[in-house]
Amino acid sequence: MIGKLAASHGLQGELILQHNLGKAASLKNLETIFIEKEKDNFFPYFITKTTGRSADEVLIKLEGIDNKEEARKLTPQKVWVTKEDFDRFVKKSAPISLLGYILFGNGKDLGEIIEVIEQPGQLICVIMYQQKEVLIPVHDDNLQKIDNRHKKVYVNIPDGLLEIYL
Repeated sequence: MIGKLAASHGLQGELILQHNLGKAASLKNLETIFIEKEKDNFFPYFITKTTGRSADEVLIKLEGIDNKEEARKLTPQKVWVTKEDFDRFVKKSAPISLLGYILFGNGKDLGEIIEVIEQPGQLICVIMYQQKEVLIPVHDDNLQKIDNRHKKVYVNIPDGLLEIYL
């Protein structure tokens, strides 16, 4: 997930996409976004135009969405892109760039980071650990290192945190 369709804009069906890609981008040449219609069922929407608005917002026009009412039906919806598009547009220093990294806690592989939630002062990395979704806080006090080359994040896990989920 790169962000969400936050609001409709204007009368022609344009939408404001708030993203976490970490840089001002017009998302030029991005052709498709995906919206989850049902659990694990993503529907593609084809982009006809994008315009950068700010560091974390892009104005987008989707094929077949031609008025304000149709656009409003898509808000607020979470937005996904393909892995290739994600890699092309994400800034390497953006927290969301940790998606797909392996989280190591207290010396052991805990699992792949499947979601990154930004909070004031810390990140929450969501992983699947022993078939359960687990939220691991990452902040200055517990982050040991990030190995971008091998796509690994090393943290100190507070005592008892994993046991809460089991």
